[in-house]
Amino acid sequence: MVRIGVDWGGTKIEVVALDEDDHQLLRRRVDTPRGDYAACLDVIAGLVAQVETELGATATVGVGLPGSLDPRTGVAKGASSTWLIGRRVEEDLRAALGREVRTANDADCFAVSEATDGAGVGHRVVFAVILGTGAGAGIAVDGRAHHGPNHSAGEWGHSPLPVPDVTEVPGPPCYCGRHGCMEQWVSGRSFARSYALHADLDLSAPVPVTPREVMDRVRSGDRLARLVWDRYVDRLARGLSMVVNVLDPDVLVMGGGMANVPELYTDLPPALAGQTFSPCFYTSVVKAAHGDSSGVRGAAWLWRDEPGPTTSTPHI
Repeated sequence: MVRIGVDWGGTKIEVVALDEDDHQLLRRRVDTPRGDYAACLDVIAGLVAQVETELGATATVGVGLPGSLDPRTGVAKGASSTWLIGRRVEEDLRAALGREVRTANDADCFAVSEATDGAGVGHRVVFAVILGTGAGAGIAVDGRAHHGPNHSAGEWGHSPLPVPDVTEVPGPPCYCGRHGCMEQWVSGRSFARSYALHADLDLSAPVPVTPREVMDRVRSGDRLARLVWDRYVDRLARGLSMVVNVLDPDVLVMGGGMANVPELYTDLPPALAGQTFSPCFYTSVVKAAHGDSSGVRGAAWLWRDEPGPTTSTPHI
């Protein structure tokens, strides 16, 4: 029994094949054809066919989406890859692959993966944060994703920044139509753009500076880079304080590119402790155990409860 997981990301599409004991058989990754919905479907179908040919097996397929589906109509909503919005993604994937496909929000897949055998093991309520191209989160309770009746659980990235100062109002415009969403303050892209803006770099360049380069400047003593980083941590702490105040998860598992910054785990906890309502803060803030591949593993597990294709209803 082979299970294939697909992570349909905004910058890359990744597939992993797992055997019945959840051992990784192989993994492939390609750039996402951004803005081209049909091309994305073709890439996914091609990757699945390639994997099955190499393994000589027909597999189940689960896909983590950069958004969610309306639980009644099946139409994609809230996708950071905006070219998915309004599409009947699961139906189109089914047609492209010629079989039943299960889908779930990519952050939900990530949360389940980390709760099952990653950094969230041993914790009942896991809030898994993704700080990458965008910003979002998934919630796992007892190892199962919590979706909610609107399939909107964990959409922390589209809440407003708490306690904004005059320079943060109304905030940058977001693809969702609002201003000042958390995603516009704490994604890796936003962090790098903030530095580029204040350093008078050419914002018309495709990538004027990367988060890694900014952090290198922080470590070398660059005062502007340090100010931008400190402000990033403060905004992230303010945003996550809402989560702690409302949900009080047992652990915060950090994923996405910004989760690879070591300073995050020394600087964020005390900043977060200073923002929460409770005077005590004992919540662990930890890096995802499976890194960028955690979500794709969770996608493969969408078929974990059954031996083969029977329904497209998510089981995660």
